[in-house]
Amino acid sequence: MRGLLTVFNKELADYFISWRGIILFGVVLLTAVFAIYGPAGALQNIRADLTSTSQFGAAQFVFLRLFTTSGQSSLSFLYFVSAFLIPIIGIAFGFDAINSEKNSGTLSRLLSQPIYRDTVFNGKFFAGITTIAIMLTSIILLISGLGLSMIGVPPSSEEVFRLFLFIVMGTLYGAFWLGLAMLFSTFLQRVATSALATIAVWIFFLIFMAMISTFIANTMAPINDTSTTQEIFRNIEIQITASRASPIFLFQEATTVILAPGERTASELLQLLQQSSGGGLISSTLPLGQSILTIWPHIVTFIAIPTMLFAISYYKFMREEIRST
Repeated sequence: MRGLLTVFNKELADYFISWRGIILFGVVLLTAVFAIYGPAGALQNIRADLTSTSQFGAAQFVFLRLFTTSGQSSLSFLYFVSAFLIPIIGIAFGFDAINSEKNSGTLSRLLSQPIYRDTVFNGKFFAGITTIAIMLTSIILLISGLGLSMIGVPPSSEEVFRLFLFIVMGTLYGAFWLGLAMLFSTFLQRVATSALATIAVWIFFLIFMAMISTFIANTMAPINDTSTTQEIFRNIEIQITASRASPIFLFQEATTVILAPGERTASELLQLLQQSSGGGLISSTLPLGQSILTIWPHIVTFIAIPTMLFAISYYKFMREEIRST
């Protein structure tokens, strides 16, 4: 345990005092704040709609709209976090965690000390997760403080708990990208190759997965101008199911339920449309307990996948030969 804490504290200090961590934190912070408080940002729309009660949950969850409302020329904080912020942080902290140490020869010197090999890998992984959690919490607290002073609406206890759930989900989501980056860092010798491989996976899920899911849906359930309502619903259902292969889509779906309880995800809208049979939708908000039950499969998924990535990387790291250079 002492060796694990030593490696953990060392890696955590490196993440915070290194230029990589400082630049990442600054860029992420400025971009996230600008998405909310910049010109034509989310705050302008919140002020314009503050007295409106026609939207789902607008009167009950005004404070949460700081994180879900997009501006006229800016993305919402929720989309920015899921598509860019957390993946970039996880990739940046993990793509050279192992192979850079091996290439520079510091790993062999480190293992020559009274430190077990598994503590090195575990310390790096848990230090990266802790850094992601700290950065995400700091940004949310800063945005919450600025938003509280500008909109004058304090968060309720339920909104605070929903933000806490968002931090937990964001940390698990970051663990996926960190685990993926460390997986490539363990299997690939060159730092540049592991970085490109991880970025390629991120771009695939961010851009190409939507096109692939649409292609799969149109192949399995083709639709045209004469298609029936059931055929259209079938096409959308297949597209949603295929899109869930992307961790970005899964995280966006889960966090939408957490931070926007009055809005409906794509799958919920499809179910409501099928049940309503053209009779219209009823405006309602999901209670906290129901929101947790809805996203429970997502939570389990984001625990299982990083654990699997960690286990594969851990097994490879423990079995490989490390030579001094």
